[in-house]
Amino acid sequence: MSDIILETDGLTKEFRGFIAVNNVTLRVRRHSIHALIGPNGAGKTTCFNLLTKFLIPSRGKISYNGRDITATKPADIARLGLVRSFQISAVFPHLSVLENVRVALQRKRGDSFDFWRSQSVLEIYNDRALELIEWVGLTEYANTVAVELPYGRKRALEIATTLALEPEMMLLDEPTAGMGHEDVGRIAALIKRVAQGRTVLMVEHNLSVVADLSDTITVLARGEVLAEGDYATVSKNPDVVQAYMGAGHG
Repeated sequence: MSDIILETDGLTKEFRGFIAVNNVTLRVRRHSIHALIGPNGAGKTTCFNLLTKFLIPSRGKISYNGRDITATKPADIARLGLVRSFQISAVFPHLSVLENVRVALQRKRGDSFDFWRSQSVLEIYNDRALELIEWVGLTEYANTVAVELPYGRKRALEIATTLALEPEMMLLDEPTAGMGHEDVGRIAALIKRVAQGRTVLMVEHNLSVVADLSDTITVLARGEVLAEGDYATVSKNPDVVQAYMGAGHG
């Protein structure tokens, strides 16, 4: 099996003459944490939307596990094991933490939302759901309705529902956005745990999180790959420093 799990060749997206992503070539190594960073307007979100099939590329190719998925629908790539957290695994606000994880487990098995099924079937889900809830540190919140969870805990629940789908590769869209320091630390530690035995690709603004977690970092600027490497390498790259300073970032 190839060391590369996800790759793109010449990935390009144009919007009415504006090139948002330009000829991006990515190689994500299996069982690594790969971060996609860049100043505002760099094309990170567009690139992420192309990889998860929420946008169709103008040109270029996307391959996952050696299979061309350029024209594959989002739900189908999720079935292949490539799952985007915080989008596909949207949380039901008025269900409890336990019920949310149970729904995700039912979905993995291809069942509809059979709340009327026999208690024994639900208990099969309960045991696994409680394991996942404990794993993401939410045991004390198991019966809390999702809408009442603190913000950082809601993110942990979203990760639990994504894990219920048993992804081989997780794509995390700004997992620490809008969080206080304590929540950032907790979610960063959780991502590190999640990455054991699977691959993680994340778009993240918090550079200290990126520095702490990432094996490889791809820096985008104006829709193009500006630099790639580990944090020590890209943080010293003068083009990267200029791109961030020029965009008003320290």
